[in-house]
Amino acid sequence: MTEKKEEYIKPMVAPCRIITMDAPFRWLKKGWQDFLKVKKLSLTFGIVMMLISMLITYVAYSAGSIVLSIALIAGFFFMGPAIAIGLYSMSRQLENGVTPEFLRCLKEGKKNLSDELVLSFIFLIIFLIWARSASMVHIFFPSLSGMQVMDWVKFLSIGSAVGAIFATIVFTVGTFSIPMLMDRKVDAITAILTSIRAVLSNKLVMMFWGFLIVLLILIGIATFFIGFAVLLPIVGHASWHAYREVVDADLWELGPGLGQSE
Repeated sequence: MTEKKEEYIKPMVAPCRIITMDAPFRWLKKGWQDFLKVKKLSLTFGIVMMLISMLITYVAYSAGSIVLSIALIAGFFFMGPAIAIGLYSMSRQLENGVTPEFLRCLKEGKKNLSDELVLSFIFLIIFLIWARSASMVHIFFPSLSGMQVMDWVKFLSIGSAVGAIFATIVFTVGTFSIPMLMDRKVDAITAILTSIRAVLSNKLVMMFWGFLIVLLILIGIATFFIGFAVLLPIVGHASWHAYREVVDADLWELGPGLGQSE
């Protein structure tokens, strides 16, 4: 009589690996390699992001509000993990030995669409709370045009500190959750909890990774957003490799022994 195999019940959180401080450089190297392999698709994504950034800046400049400019650009990047899902798909296809295609990226991106929308909505709520907090900071600096150097230092310092808190929340929640949603059949809660666990398990490394991302974004801004055409796709591809190295999605999905019989 054949013994009935016990069904594997997936845990609420996927297992995560502990990584070393050199990992972010490895991810960027792999991201660069993916960029070169799918240069046309990656550049298309990067150019679109560059043009959106320019448009946001132009709208804010036309309104004559530096606060609006900062808020719009921050909101744009708060949604970054969700926006980059196409880049995750390209890297996933390369990893599986498949030539990346735009339609295949759309197909992979929508397979967990409802949970991806839930996560995007969470990011939107965080951004709205941040925007409200930023407006509260602005109350203490009602006239930006008449501010002295030290007033600007205080304004930017306080605003950056407040923004950093919300950016950290988005980073912790979204770094691994969006790639996991695109990669596996998983619900938003499990993806979020996995991302939080992975980041907290590798605090120093992830802080360094976040610093590198901010540095690359600042370089892109310093080049009047032109650098975004290359830098943002590289970061997106690198984020996929970060997810693959840190989150053991295979073990989570198949269970101990990778689903094989004992």
